[in-house]
Amino acid sequence: MREQLPDFPWDALAPYGDIARSHPDGIIDLSQGTPVDPTPEFIQKSFRDASNSPGYPVTAGTPELRVAIKEWATHRLGASGEFDVLPLIGSKELVAWLPTILESRKVLIPKIAYPTYHVGALIAQAQSIEVEIDASTWPSADLAWMNSPSNPTGRTHSVEEIRACIQWARTNNSILVSDECYVEFDHTATSYSVLSQSGGDNRNILAVHSLSKRSSMAGYRAAFMIGDSVLIARIRELRKHGGMMVPLPVQKAMTVALGDDHHVAEQRSRYNSRRDVLRPALEAAGFHIEFSNSGLYLWCTRGEDAWESVDWLAHRGILATPGSFYGLAGARHIRLAMTATDEHIESAAHRLKA
Repeated sequence: MREQLPDFPWDALAPYGDIARSHPDGIIDLSQGTPVDPTPEFIQKSFRDASNSPGYPVTAGTPELRVAIKEWATHRLGASGEFDVLPLIGSKELVAWLPTILESRKVLIPKIAYPTYHVGALIAQAQSIEVEIDASTWPSADLAWMNSPSNPTGRTHSVEEIRACIQWARTNNSILVSDECYVEFDHTATSYSVLSQSGGDNRNILAVHSLSKRSSMAGYRAAFMIGDSVLIARIRELRKHGGMMVPLPVQKAMTVALGDDHHVAEQRSRYNSRRDVLRPALEAAGFHIEFSNSGLYLWCTRGEDAWESVDWLAHRGILATPGSFYGLAGARHIRLAMTATDEHIESAAHRLKA
């Protein structure tokens, strides 16, 4: 019998959302990290142009999308050697179902981590084990998750840390999956893909990417994986039987989005500017910012229980996420997302200073 799944964490945050909404100037929601900036028009146009789509899409992806992903992985990530690609219905579904697809029995997850890593292990009836970043301390397992830049902390793995993870996979003949969904949102740190450090030997290595934040396409559910050709063929076959197909209009939109870097640079600038506005206001209010030098979030603490910080902010109309959502190690931290308008970020900074 599968271990009972945890309560959906966001439900516990609802009462604090009610408090924040009662603020005279309304709520500023910095909790979930839902993009608010418009999907670029050229991406919307591609989606509209493909909307007459009466046939079934292909699980493996259109030839044009496959080429676009491979070219992007080569020039943007530094991928080399033999590798394959596969579109996904958003990255969360892959995180939740991959241990089941691979029949994993033991799954390693970061000590502070996106909660779906743990949930995916539970769905597969696998053992979920929290580990430190240093892979030399990892036990043997079927599957290990690496996340850089991290959600929630914004920490990036160094080249040496990534290579240690790869060495663990080689030594244990285990699968290493790198969640790199925020790799294009560096601020004061540099992010590296696991594929840039494999030396062209991509056996048992997968990298997961998403267009949700990169291209403001969260509503499209558009993501993809890159890596070991044999492993992806195995995953693709099961997904074909399960009908796990990315809709054709979404595949068309993904293709054009991956071919343009300009809109990504603009979005990165937006998120980084918002971080630069909010960070000093939080520090002036007594918060200490940790990491937060890549990705979309500020990870901070006032040395108190996370829910006390959430409550304090809610009474100022600001909704934050308690770090306990990401593991016991985050119980005295909060996460704030830069996925709010410039106006709302400025307003949040003013409320904190007041």
